[in-house]
Amino acid sequence: MNDVPLTGQRIDLDGGSVAWWPCHIGRNAIVGTNCSIGALAHIGQRVTLGPDCKIQGAAYIADECTLGARVFIGPAAVILNDKFPPSGDRTKWQPVSVGDDAVVGGNATVIPGNDVGERAVLAAGAVLTKPLPAGEVWGGNPAVFLMTRDDYDAKRGTHHDR
Repeated sequence: MNDVPLTGQRIDLDGGSVAWWPCHIGRNAIVGTNCSIGALAHIGQRVTLGPDCKIQGAAYIADECTLGARVFIGPAAVILNDKFPPSGDRTKWQPVSVGDDAVVGGNATVIPGNDVGERAVLAAGAVLTKPLPAGEVWGGNPAVFLMTRDDYDAKRGTHHDR
């Protein structure tokens, strides 16, 4: 154990991105510029992260999922691809797409095939069982509409230029 660091170690990636060891980045994954991947995160094979994504520690993104630009994935959030695991059949997978500027809160789960729209927010601990439309905020289990993204941003005291 003496040769293993007990705290995260910064690993610089191409394009100004960074990952914090220990984490996993699968084969043929594409990590956009200026991304950050937290310790214990799992980025599956053939995943695409757009520029400026922030993946918090212990998040799990299944093979072949796609994240747009400026996506935030909270700690221990899970994005799945296999509705009937372990199917062992990639043709049955339903990878998730997450739109630009979307947020998936900590400990939230996205069930396979349920895309997250641009500027959408999935609240912490929520379970997404159907597609989340652009510009909406959903929470709960199963997740349901709570408010618009504009209302959410107003409550946070932020303004988003579209």
